[in-house]
Amino acid sequence: MIAYKVFNSDWTCSGFLYEVGQTYEEKVNPSLCDRGFHFCKELKDCFNYYPFDPDNKVAKIEAIGDICEGGDKCCTNKIKIVKEITWHEVLEMVNIGKGNTGLGNSGSGNSGHRNSGDRNTGRWNSGSGNTGDRNSGDWNSGHLNSGSGNSGDWNSGSRNSGDRNSGDRNSGSRNSGDRNSGDWNSGDRNSGDWNSGDFNLTDNNNGCFNTDDHKLLFFDKETEMTWHQWRNSRACNLLWDVDSRPTEWICADDMSDQEKVKYPTYETTGGYLKVRDISKAYQEWWDKLNDDEKQCIREIPNFDAKKFEMITGIPEAEL
Repeated sequence: MIAYKVFNSDWTCSGFLYEVGQTYEEKVNPSLCDRGFHFCKELKDCFNYYPFDPDNKVAKIEAIGDICEGGDKCCTNKIKIVKEITWHEVLEMVNIGKGNTGLGNSGSGNSGHRNSGDRNTGRWNSGSGNTGDRNSGDWNSGHLNSGSGNSGDWNSGSRNSGDRNSGDRNSGSRNSGDRNSGDWNSGDRNSGDWNSGDFNLTDNNNGCFNTDDHKLLFFDKETEMTWHQWRNSRACNLLWDVDSRPTEWICADDMSDQEKVKYPTYETTGGYLKVRDISKAYQEWWDKLNDDEKQCIREIPNFDAKKFEMITGIPEAEL
């Protein structure tokens, strides 16, 4: 079997010194991670076990003894070091694109790893010109952007300097509107937070050009509470503990063996997006509250158990 092996800069591996052109044999039954000379069928897989370092030596080998295989690596009890592979040849072999100094790129001009786009210095980018990681858009310096020209993270819009925006040109975070400097706005050009309207200096307005905080409706009735008072209340803080995320990113290191079989693309993406059952999220949250915390929820202005059930699914009888 012709395959590949990576060595330290002095041609050692696991304390054993190798030489090109020589054949080595151990009188053992090869066993992965235990006995024998280890190697990979695909050169790119070798760098799952050795740093992608141009000081390391790389060679084509021939396994001419018994072979034990498992996952992306193998071992044998007799190996021949056929020839050294130069680092220039390594880059051509582990990348599909051209001019890459990284690993596993299908695009061109990448210095990072596993990019399908071009001119990326980050990793796992399908877009181009990214310095961050896992971008599907272009010219991002942040991470996990699907839009373009973002310096923040997790944006699906474009030219955002904040994080988790789906709109464009936001300097704040978690906006679905455009050109907001505040956070969590679905409207446009707000410097405050949580506005669905436009051009608001203050927070939680659904109108436009507001400079004052307005009183809030609770359970469809007027109250004397402002948005800031509500957000600083104990009840609001308790409700923030409800885990109602419809999806959750699971990193490869945290995936079970069953998940890795079901989502084989984790090797490229570094994990997978888990779809969560959130139908009982509020009930699970309520069951964890103590009596004092439940009473705090009941003291929300204008509390209406029937409407609370309609929103959360928690039976009125438990409230």
